[in-house]
Amino acid sequence: MVKPFVPQLVYVEPRALEYQKGRELIDKFEEMGLEIKQTTSHNQIRNLPGDNDFQKYRIAKSTLVVGVRKTLKFDTSKPSAEYAIPFATGCMGHCHYCYLQTTMGSKPYIRTYVNTEEIFSAAEEYMKERAPEPTRFEASCTSDIVGVDHLTHTLKDAIEYFGQSEHGKLRFVTKFAHVDHLLDAKHNGRTRFRFSINDDYVIKYFEPGTSKLDDRIEAAVKVAKAGYPLGFIVAPIYLHDGWKEGYKKMFEKLQGVLPEQAVQDLTFELIQHRFTQPAKRVIQKNYPMSKLELEESKRKWKWGRYGIGKYVYQDEEQEDMKHTLGGYIEHYFPNAKLEYFT
Repeated sequence: MVKPFVPQLVYVEPRALEYQKGRELIDKFEEMGLEIKQTTSHNQIRNLPGDNDFQKYRIAKSTLVVGVRKTLKFDTSKPSAEYAIPFATGCMGHCHYCYLQTTMGSKPYIRTYVNTEEIFSAAEEYMKERAPEPTRFEASCTSDIVGVDHLTHTLKDAIEYFGQSEHGKLRFVTKFAHVDHLLDAKHNGRTRFRFSINDDYVIKYFEPGTSKLDDRIEAAVKVAKAGYPLGFIVAPIYLHDGWKEGYKKMFEKLQGVLPEQAVQDLTFELIQHRFTQPAKRVIQKNYPMSKLELEESKRKWKWGRYGIGKYVYQDEEQEDMKHTLGGYIEHYFPNAKLEYFT
């Protein structure tokens, strides 16, 4: 089993110490014996240890910055939610295909924000605008929040905050199985806890540093027994030799263990593998030995957000994926809701 994340190095922004959560985290990290450095801003972090880019990248991925979220304007988060709610950025996993490869650029360290009350207040304003319609907030657009939450408990605070909310709902997704501290949170059914799952081939070759499928499924069973609404994102759907059999085994495994109450309110989201030209360059630099297939000529060009085009599978391949995986969901989980395929 992958051990819970412990940073090799911690940076703290001065303003973070103006918040109780910031002070508590630094006290905790001092007790853990971690190396803590001051930085005026995360943008000023320079000269991370390492003899070359390869080493520096890996050390950056195990560096945590305790800071303050300055921008309280939330991005939209279609199709999964109305808004992205920012509690953290960066991830300790090493998924070769991850879009954070490019959005995090040369600063792939993990940041956790301690001004949670201000973030909640901003969320409240967004909820008021849409009331009485519910507003869904996605907490994992820029990070795998569960991967760091055993240290910060920010997500746990958010679950309990939205548990008391009239119009707000929380959603997040994770590839990590370290969920025990979240099982007693007072969620009141207002948080949908989702796991990113994939077949054994994809997890083995492209998702190092994350929990194995069996561990994710075991964590999902715990979460379901704790009464959370449950969901699964199958992403990225990746065509490899034997993919149909691989995904079938994954769904069989899932069906074999999920408790009855989870199956009655279950969601699936299907996302095909895609890549951009900038992402391809970064992936090939950071994971030069990756088996990830990034051949533009085999793909279809599609316009993405912010005018950046991406390469997706050809139309007939997409139809095959949707038909195959949609068929598995219908067969193994007839009461589940397929929210989208993209």
